[in-house]
Amino acid sequence: MDQVYENILVPVDSSQEAKLALEKAVAVAKRNNAHIDLLNVLDTRSVTYNYAGMSDGSITYQLVNESKEYLNRLVEHLRSTDSFTNVDIHIRLGNPKTVIAYDFPKDHKLDLIMMGASGLSTMQRAVMGSVTSFVNRNAIVDVLVVRTTVQNEKIEDKK
Repeated sequence: MDQVYENILVPVDSSQEAKLALEKAVAVAKRNNAHIDLLNVLDTRSVTYNYAGMSDGSITYQLVNESKEYLNRLVEHLRSTDSFTNVDIHIRLGNPKTVIAYDFPKDHKLDLIMMGASGLSTMQRAVMGSVTSFVNRNAIVDVLVVRTTVQNEKIEDKK
């Protein structure tokens, strides 16, 4: 019996790795007639750190609006290039690791998380730790870490 996925979470952070994960997720979703939830997690820790806690809410409001615009552009791209419309967008505030691994899957009926191998720079990974590694070890649903394009080319080959 083949595994059929019905609800796929794709966390995106504007990195090339996240975009490639989304492309591959669309291919999986089409084969499985599945729904995709696109999620952008705004790391509230970095907002507090970067602005020394002096935010009056307008910074968060601006970040949410920028995130919404980014996600809407991705959805429009999926509709125009892949004719894929079975997608919803979500924005959450918090620690990306726990939101992706625990919180969002508990709130939604997910059976797969597809995400890029890494969206952080080497320095960010050293300071914050890899979100992908944490999710891969701790998620409450299956996780597929995307390391290749839809054509199964190494991501490094695309750069």
